[in-house]
Amino acid sequence: MTAINKKWGGWSEGELQIHFIHTGVAEAILFIFPDGTTMLDDCGDYPAITRWQYAVPVVPGPHRLAGDWVARYVQRVLPKDAPRREGRPVIDYMYISHYHCDHCGTPHWQCIKDDGHRLPGCNRSGFALAAEELSFDTAIDRDWPGDSGRVSHELEMYHQHVHSMYSALQERDGLKNEAFRLGELNQIRMRRAAEKYPDFSILNIIANGRILCKDGSIKDVYAEEAKRNQFVNENGMSTGFILRYGDFSFYTGGDFDAEPITGPDGEKLNIEDALAEELPKVNVAKINHHGFRNMTDKLVAALAARVWVVNVSNTREVSEDTLMRISNRSNYAGPRTVFPCVFADSRVAQAQGKDYLQDIAPETFGKGCHVIITVPPGCKNYSVCCLDASDEEMNIKGQYQFHS
Repeated sequence: MTAINKKWGGWSEGELQIHFIHTGVAEAILFIFPDGTTMLDDCGDYPAITRWQYAVPVVPGPHRLAGDWVARYVQRVLPKDAPRREGRPVIDYMYISHYHCDHCGTPHWQCIKDDGHRLPGCNRSGFALAAEELSFDTAIDRDWPGDSGRVSHELEMYHQHVHSMYSALQERDGLKNEAFRLGELNQIRMRRAAEKYPDFSILNIIANGRILCKDGSIKDVYAEEAKRNQFVNENGMSTGFILRYGDFSFYTGGDFDAEPITGPDGEKLNIEDALAEELPKVNVAKINHHGFRNMTDKLVAALAARVWVVNVSNTREVSEDTLMRISNRSNYAGPRTVFPCVFADSRVAQAQGKDYLQDIAPETFGKGCHVIITVPPGCKNYSVCCLDASDEEMNIKGQYQFHS
């Protein structure tokens, strides 16, 4: 780790950047591809007050909602030549991993539907709030236009919230919609100069309880569960992909979690173990489901990441059992560093004397930080930068260098 007392320097052409934007209440990840194509992967919100004693600080402060903080952050870090539409910067992809409020926003608490606002007819939460300041070209989610065949308890409620936003953006910006297509290579692609970066790709690996296998077939881990129950777990419907840029690789699986479900022969099946059988090793892995009681030994061993990172919205994330599995050298050898965006002081105190504490980046202690992964041209190395999230000054708290 290198301690650096300076401001973040921005994006340069040829760099891949992955920004884990920390608000303390939700998940939001901004991708800037090597040619300047952009994607906002989730933008949610959650009532911090309902976390009670487990709440972490809302940052930079509670006087704005998360969608507003995310939009402001995005505008600070976008490429200088990013296209604009009616004064708003255009994000190429709006990507919703699954239909939960901390990933897409909510039609309920702390938000209003007011036709006098910039996005008429929409609840001012998550993506819909961010869209007051941002434009989006294409939206991708697991259930567009509503025919995935997999229904969760939450789907109808969040469908209404998200699809109202889609309608408003279709009218205002000409938004295009696509269903996430499992098994497809480069549905999400560079749009400006893809020919300059032929070693960049995104492979869609999970969606709606189905997993892309190494041989190209599809494994439906929820087939029996869906037969037995009217509703499935929305977390298990999460979409996810493997991103590659030269020698660098990155995994994200949304909130895919360790829920035991009914297997084809009536046995209990762990969906993370089933996923682990089909995954390659990666340099950087986003921890599933905010790290709450998940990431089985088998999945940790399969990914064998040098860097683990995830947005966190309460002090129970990343849970101690998850950290112990990630830190366990019996799962895979060698060093690893965990960036949970925030690791509260109470958790630091709890972890004293525990082996896993040495693997957690200390910049995440206290109020936490934004975490930026940068892969420069050549892709032989990459950096992880921790930015102070307590204000909007973009001050670097620390920077780490790794080899791909």
